[in-house]
Amino acid sequence: MRATTAPLSPANQNSLALVGRILLALLFVMSGFNKLTSIDGTIAYMQHGGVPMASILVYPTILVELGGGLLLMLGWQTRAVAAVLFLFLIPVTLLFHNPAADPAQAQTQMINLMKNLSIMGGLLQLVAFGPGGFSLDARRGPSNRAVT
Repeated sequence: MRATTAPLSPANQNSLALVGRILLALLFVMSGFNKLTSIDGTIAYMQHGGVPMASILVYPTILVELGGGLLLMLGWQTRAVAAVLFLFLIPVTLLFHNPAADPAQAQTQMINLMKNLSIMGGLLQLVAFGPGGFSLDARRGPSNRAVT
């Protein structure tokens, strides 16, 4: 027996794109907010991870995470913001989620590594297909919506 799937209506596609975008962005918003409310702890964590000039780089980190997450939620400049977040996650993942760095943390870091790779995949989906119709980008014209 062959299963067939009817295509989603545009309203359903746009609703799912909105929910997916919010869920993806939520991680960045919460992480950025936590860093903002604990700057000293964040600097110490960044220094422990080997980040040079952590006391300076903490501020662009907060801006990228909190600002980028909020922009993704709103669907404003979605493709560009998703690309920036994707690029941001490359060094973050390499510095902080190396399963081989600490054998006692290998399983936890492997999970975090895979989580980040999955998030990066979701960000690439946003770069490729856009934010959907329920976004600020969609208000600017049809070329900014999701490809259907």
